[in-house]
Amino acid sequence: MRTTDASTAESAVGGSTMTVRTRGVALAVALGGIGLGVLVAPAATAAPAQEAPGEWAPADTAPIRPGVITETEGGGACTSNFVFTSGDRVFLGQAAHCAGTGEATETDGCDSGTVGLGAVVTIKAADGIDRTGRLAYSSWVAMQENGESDPDVCAFNDFALVEIAAEDVDDVNPSIPVFGGPTGIDTDGLTPGEHVYSYGNSPLRLGISALSPKVGISAAEVGGGRSHEVYTLTPGVPGDSGSAFVDGSGDAVGVLSTLNLAPLPVSNGVIDLASALEYANAHGEVGDVELVLGTEPFDPSPLGVPEEALAVPAGPGVG
Repeated sequence: MRTTDASTAESAVGGSTMTVRTRGVALAVALGGIGLGVLVAPAATAAPAQEAPGEWAPADTAPIRPGVITETEGGGACTSNFVFTSGDRVFLGQAAHCAGTGEATETDGCDSGTVGLGAVVTIKAADGIDRTGRLAYSSWVAMQENGESDPDVCAFNDFALVEIAAEDVDDVNPSIPVFGGPTGIDTDGLTPGEHVYSYGNSPLRLGISALSPKVGISAAEVGGGRSHEVYTLTPGVPGDSGSAFVDGSGDAVGVLSTLNLAPLPVSNGVIDLASALEYANAHGEVGDVELVLGTEPFDPSPLGVPEEALAVPAGPGVG
C-alpha cells in the first residue's frame, strides 16, 4: 500500500498562504492577514440525493463502502467519501488531489499536475480483496480543460469520482461506517460551532478502528463558502484525505482536503460537496451525478464507540 508520495508547496508572502500538499492531505500555512470571518456560502444547485435501493449489499458486510482506501495509479492513497450514481453507473468519491502528480510548487487545481481520466484506481475493499476502478471525473482535470480562472474555484474544488466496475456493484453499500447516513446534501454551509462527523481510514492509523470515527466543530467558511474550516479531536492526517464529512443531521457537507497549520492551527479544510457536485454536473461529462443516501440511519452517538472518541474539540475562537 502506497502511503508516501511527493509533496507540493506554494508560497506568497503578504497576507496569503503557503500550501504543502501530500497525496494524503495538504498542509496549508498562512503567512499573514487571514481572519476568522464567516463568509456566505454560494447558492448550490447540486443534483438531488437518491434513496438507496434495496439491492445494495448489507452495510455490515459490504466490501466496498465509504471509508475504504483508494490508490490511484500514478497518484496516491486516500480515504473514499460517499457513493454516487449517474444512471446505472456507480462511483466512489475521493479527493481530486489523490490523483495529483505535481511538482513541489504545484497545488492549485487549475494548473497542478494530475493523472488523466481512465487511470486505474485500486479499491482496497473491506474483505481484503482489491477491486479495480477507473478515474471517471476529476475536478482538477475538468477545471484545466474548462480554462477555469476563478481563484476560489481553483483552490477549493478538490473532488473526484472513481467508477466501480459493473461486476462489483453488488458489493457496494453507501452508508458511512459507525455513524450511518448520509441523509441528504447540506446546501447552506456551516455556522461557527456547528458539529460535524467524519470517518478517516489512513494507513497511518495502523488499522486501529477506534481512531477512525471523528467528531468535530466548524470554525469558519473560506473561499466564498467553498471550503469549511473544522476542528476534530484528532485532525485528519495523510491518507484520511477525501474522507466524508456530515453535519449534525447526517447531511453530506464535504470532503477532507487540507490540514491547516495557520491561521487556525491543526484545523482541516473540507471542500463543500454541494459546490463540487454542481461543478461536476456542469463540466464533468458523466451525466447527472447524485449522492446515494445511506441504508443505515444517522446516529451522532453510536453504541460501542468510546465517549472520548466522540468528544467535541473547542478549537481556537470557537470554544
